[in-house]
Amino acid sequence: MKSQNSSNLIRLNKFLADHGIASRRKADAMIDEGRVQVNGRKVFELGIKIDPANDKVKVGGKLVGAKPQPLYFIFNKPKSVVTSTADPQGRPTVLDYFSKVKKRLFPVGRLDWDTEGLLLMTNDGDFFNEIASPQSEITKTYHAKLDRLVPQEKLEKLKRGVSIVGGKVKAVHIKKIKKGSEKKDWVEITITEGKNRQVRKMFEKIGYDVEKLKRVAIGQLKLGALKTGDYRPMTQKDLEKLFAKPTAKK
Repeated sequence: MKSQNSSNLIRLNKFLADHGIASRRKADAMIDEGRVQVNGRKVFELGIKIDPANDKVKVGGKLVGAKPQPLYFIFNKPKSVVTSTADPQGRPTVLDYFSKVKKRLFPVGRLDWDTEGLLLMTNDGDFFNEIASPQSEITKTYHAKLDRLVPQEKLEKLKRGVSIVGGKVKAVHIKKIKKGSEKKDWVEITITEGKNRQVRKMFEKIGYDVEKLKRVAIGQLKLGALKTGDYRPMTQKDLEKLFAKPTAKK
């Protein structure tokens, strides 16, 4: 790289995220795999900085051009869809539903293969990091159908916290909700962490299996009446709801 004013330099992973190539974490993986070139040379050093005004960056041999206009979408992810931009097993991915969007998108966080509901899609790496970071403590609310009825004292245990693989977690809000007439409980649960299959593991910890799981809100942003498999652009009001502090719940 050329000699440059250090005030103009930014991290390569941030540059790639800003241009909608991938999140910073995935950009680091791409650098580590040797898929990124700066001024004709492959770079492998994580944390390397570049000058966006002078350095030429290529990913997979293609020049990374001007920073794209940021895009933000609310998506109602169906079950049996992978929250990824590609799947080596050939399973459907969330990007299959965005074929009409001609910009590169990636999901913010993830929902499991067998979980449906609210998922955010974007090409803005900074937005991804702000939402996905554990330090953000943005709440995620789910509706879970259990395999049988659950007493309230069991739910209270989840509010106090349980240990799962990855550490101790807890529900910041939990209550039963009425859906249908089955002899199985539906529970609304709100968490701030985002560990792998966390909600399912939390209920397993108190002896229950989750038969159906749907994310219905992130922060104060609700899924609403958006149909399964559909998406819509986020508005400024949506963004405000996303970052709004939670209201007190009874």
